[in-house]
Amino acid sequence: MPTTTLCFDFGNTRMKCAVVVDGAIIKEQVLADDNEETIRALIDQYHPDRSILSSVIDHNPAMEELLRQKTGFHKLDHNSRVPVTTPVGKPETIGADRLALVVAAVTLFPGKNNLVIGLGSAITYNYVNKYNEFVGGGISPGMEMRFKSLQAFTAKLPLVKADWNFPLAGYDTRTNILSGVILGMAKEVEGVIEAYEERYDNFNVLLSGGDAVYFTRHLKKKIFADPYLIYKGLYAISAFNQ
Repeated sequence: MPTTTLCFDFGNTRMKCAVVVDGAIIKEQVLADDNEETIRALIDQYHPDRSILSSVIDHNPAMEELLRQKTGFHKLDHNSRVPVTTPVGKPETIGADRLALVVAAVTLFPGKNNLVIGLGSAITYNYVNKYNEFVGGGISPGMEMRFKSLQAFTAKLPLVKADWNFPLAGYDTRTNILSGVILGMAKEVEGVIEAYEERYDNFNVLLSGGDAVYFTRHLKKKIFADPYLIYKGLYAISAFNQ
């Protein structure tokens, strides 16, 4: 019988869930909320055997109890069994989403050095070496945060909606902001990759996150782009903790 796993990714902007059947992602959906009724509807529709939650927000604790009753539930945190070692210091402060991304990297590319870049509410840079040691990385503001800060901290600049189609030299306020934010972020990502290249030898670059679609066409570096990378990591962790 096929095994169905619900992989929940609760980020700062959206709450999402992927339905994974025997390792294959068959559906992703954005959740309206984390109420028990919403979670129960997913359970009734897909009859999952397992579930796993990665959350960086204060979510509804009742949903955990429901998932625990109906499925083999695992909440990803610093106590989870994962196939990587984590940085010395305060492992409890490592975001669950970052753990899932590096586990996806070592699952897809075992025995390789990997730089995993998550493009969401924040940009996270996550370096895991060929010995499955999560060395660490960096965090910087994401795309929406940059758009909102331009509006919030200026008198007249508007809030701009993301769009991949813009010129290098903007011809109005909107296109100036698009070029400055998105192209600026693309150059930041390339610059960080180059900094890692100066320090580390021969690594893969993996790009994921909801905002990745706006940047891949502006990056010259060879990258492996996968919008579902976090779900692949969550699925691997769920299986690892059964």
